[in-house]
Amino acid sequence: MKGDTAMDLLALRCFQVVARHEHISRAAAELRVAQPSVSRTVARLEAELGVDLFERRGRRIRLNRHGAAFLRRVDRALAELEDGRRELAEAAGAGSGGVTVASETLMTLAALLPGWRRARPGMDLRLRQCPADAMAHLLRTREADLCLASEPLTGSGLESVELLREEVLLAVPDGHRLAGREDVAMAELAGEPFLTPGPGHWQRELADRLFARAGLRPAVVCEGNEPGALLDLVGVGLGVALLPAMARDAGLRADVAWARLEDDGARRVLWLVRDREAFAPAAVRDFAAFAVAHFTGAPTAGKA
Repeated sequence: MKGDTAMDLLALRCFQVVARHEHISRAAAELRVAQPSVSRTVARLEAELGVDLFERRGRRIRLNRHGAAFLRRVDRALAELEDGRRELAEAAGAGSGGVTVASETLMTLAALLPGWRRARPGMDLRLRQCPADAMAHLLRTREADLCLASEPLTGSGLESVELLREEVLLAVPDGHRLAGREDVAMAELAGEPFLTPGPGHWQRELADRLFARAGLRPAVVCEGNEPGALLDLVGVGLGVALLPAMARDAGLRADVAWARLEDDGARRVLWLVRDREAFAPAAVRDFAAFAVAHFTGAPTAGKA
């Protein structure tokens, strides 16, 4: 690179968002700028670097190997700058900007939030819903401070604290042939209309494992991105689903019957995950400690 660099923070942020979406118009919408401006910024950055960062086929773009390598560096650099900003803001008494928590389903947070609001009434709390396979990226780019995941997340610098272990139960419509049963074998679900989140969600991964162990494949009739909606769909008779015990304990649907599965693998573990290399303001440390105390009964002192 030569001369005055055009590779400023705005250009790097623009590249980062385009790389995540691999779509100019979606990136422009997130950045709240015009599409031509995004295209020009990416083009200038590529010209300065001397390599193409994307493969272009008509209106479609895909990150190439140069772009993927550069993105890793950009993610790291922008995360360091964000950590520095937050660290200085806290040192100056200007606050941390609150806490951003990602979860596979917001139902997991529902019982936790009232107590947190009472304990920290003025704290800015932002929630994000996403599958577990996207969480490591959110932590790495500082788009989330903490994640609640139903499977261990892999990645350099990530650390997890176990929050709870619970049974995963079979939910069936009231009046279903299996309603009223205490225990159900996986073999009895052969051919049953099955409701599940899509690939990448822990419920789908668990269901695939349990059905495969029984020599079956689930007869999926609904595959969605909102795990919390499954209970309502079971209640209206669309099919059966595997749901965590907390869904039953919440008592949200009286027209759903529950049964245990005759498989010891019908369990889930909920983890609180953070990037230990990220700066954790007091608000983040407080929320982590509060979540651990809520789910485990541990003292609120300390941090995850």
